[in-house]
Order: sequence, then structure tokens, then C-alpha cells
Amino acid sequence: MSRNEFKNIKILFVEDEDNIRINATSYLKRLFDEVYEAKDVNEAFEIIEVKKPHIIITDINLPKTNGLEMVKKIRQKNLDTKIIVLSAYTKTDYLLEAVELGLEKYLVKPIRHETIFPILNQCVNKIRNNNKNLKYFSKDSYFNLLSKSLFVNNEQVKLTNKETDFLTLLCENNNNLVTYETIQAVVWNESFMSEDAIRSVARKLRSKLPKNSLENFSKVGYKIITIF
Repeated sequence: MSRNEFKNIKILFVEDEDNIRINATSYLKRLFDEVYEAKDVNEAFEIIEVKKPHIIITDINLPKTNGLEMVKKIRQKNLDTKIIVLSAYTKTDYLLEAVELGLEKYLVKPIRHETIFPILNQCVNKIRNNNKNLKYFSKDSYFNLLSKSLFVNNEQVKLTNKETDFLTLLCENNNNLVTYETIQAVVWNESFMSEDAIRSVARKLRSKLPKNSLENFSKVGYKIITIF
């Protein structure tokens, strides 16, 4: 699989040991454009909430809460995220619990390229073949979350970078309100977002979408309406 096949796939690595986390994320950055890291469950959930990674790799032995407990909470909201669990040892009870949580793989450390790469390939193939990555506004109009391409009446519509990031965020939270704070954090990368700036992006994006696809909630945020 070429590096291009990993394009737009977001991956999160969760590990409390600094050296392992640094080496692992360095390896993952050679494959993926968007690599995030967390040293504990709290950091991981902050990233999951905002970035919504497609793949999560997590150690079992994390401070305060173990990795499988974190996976249980993720599975309460999301059944599609591909999750790989790492451990320094094999325990039968952990393996049984891992099966019930629908993990892609339970791997015993140390992890090498020849071990992890085929599993990452498998995850990416599943993600790319998942029709849930297509968010439809009408029968002939949709946004592809992976290629970040908008099609209206089956013709591709050109988007600016800000419009692309904004629409991606809205479609990842389809039919749910996205607050101005979240929009600023994700689309403006925490830099200042003026009211005029977001209104301008929203106005231009709305003109490219089917009618009534984008809703504004005054002083609160925006919501995209998809049919499936």
C-alpha cells in the first residue's frame, strides 16, 4: 500500500512511557499525515473528542485507567474506530475482554514494523471501504470524509482550505451542533476567529451546498444536516 492510501487517515497513539511514545509516533508519521499522541486517558479523550481519529493504538497499562477501560468508553459512542491494544504480556482474561470489545488486534510488545504494518494496512482498507465516510445531503450530493471532496449533483465542487476543514468538522459531527469554541479550536487551530471570519466561511460554504444543509444557531454554533 502506498503512502497515498494512508492520506487523510487520522491515528492516535496512547502510551505513558515517553521513549516508546516518541519512537512510535516518529514511525507513524512516516505513514500518516495526521498523527496524535497522548500519555494518559484524559489526554486521549480530549484528542478523540476534537480530532476523531480513525485508528487508535493504546497500551493497556496507563496511569489511573487501563487501556481496555478506555476502549469500553469509546465503544459506548463509536463502534467504527479501529483499535489496536498493546501489552507487555499476555493474559487470558485480557485477551477474552479484547475480543468482546471488537479490537483489530491485541499485540504483545515489543512491536516491529513487520508486525504492525499489515494490521495498519488492514485497518485503512476497512476504513476506506466503509460507506459511512460518505455524508449525503441529498441523493446526488455528498461529502467524502476521507478524500475531503464535496460533490453536488454528482459534480465535484471546489472548496477552500477553511471551507474543507469546516465541512469536515461538521460532517464528523453530522446532525449535531458544533460550537464556536470547537470550530475555533479545529478550523482556526486555536488562533483568533472573528465573527466576520466564520460568517464569511459559512456563507460561502452554504452557497456551495444543497439548500438547508447548513444551519446556524445564533451565538452558539453550526450544524450540518445529512440524510444518511
